Amino acid sequence: MNSIIPLSAFTDNYIWVIVYGNSAIVVDPGDAAPVKKFLSENNLNLIAILITHHHFDHTGGLLQLVEENKCSVFGPKGDHIDGITDALSEGDKFSVLNLNFSVLETPGHTLDHIVFYSENTDQKILFSGDTLFSGGCGRLFEGSPLQMNESLQKISSLPDTTIIYCAHEYTQSNLSFALATNPSNRKLISHSKTVNDLRSRNEITLPTTLIIEKEINPFLRLHDKEIVKNAELFHDLKLNSKQEAFAAIRSWKDSF
Repeated sequence: MNSIIPLSAFTDNYIWVIVYGNSAIVVDPGDAAPVKKFLSENNLNLIAILITHHHFDHTGGLLQLVEENKCSVFGPKGDHIDGITDALSEGDKFSVLNLNFSVLETPGHTLDHIVFYSENTDQKILFSGDTLFSGGCGRLFEGSPLQMNESLQKISSLPDTTIIYCAHEYTQSNLSFALATNPSNRKLISHSKTVNDLRSRNEITLPTTLIIEKEINPFLRLHDKEIVKNAELFHDLKLNSKQEAFAAIRSWKDSF
């Protein structure tokens, strides 16, 4: 059975490590140091690295880890990330350790963003990088609101039981915004209290699940009339489609 362990990096990044026996897979190693320390302390062999997108806080430790471990690196196509050995695009599948992964392209945060989904374990898992966070979604540095909304809808089509491993500890601030958009959402209120309690003890709020996100995340709740109404009030405009609502909510979050 796999263990999936978070390693803290920088101020709020998580580098996820999948451990199976004496082998490990690392997801988005922005910093090599915590990975090297963990591998050494646990006598693990690094056999693969998964990269979701090109940002330095997800790739900064990649080349050092590859040089020292000679491992495979699975990441987005484009030849723009040094160290990738297996370039991937929508629908590609690969196997590593005891896991079979499928790749979804999820542009929005960046144009090259991909996520990794596996459903052949006892639990379905998704490494969502900076596309989907608990209670939020990634800022649009390169992509459009249309692209990000379509990417999130793609993730939403996965099984509700999917366990989601996000790359940042943004949950508390995301839920503060979510409450501004959806203050009558009882499940959101309850979940926010749980998250605040966890963070008061400096504990991690992840992973989350897709069903939880569908209940609390405003970017997955464009059908909620309260969220749309509050976005209209904030921007003083009429929103005529879910696409317009998504763009308005994302813009509101950017200035929140």
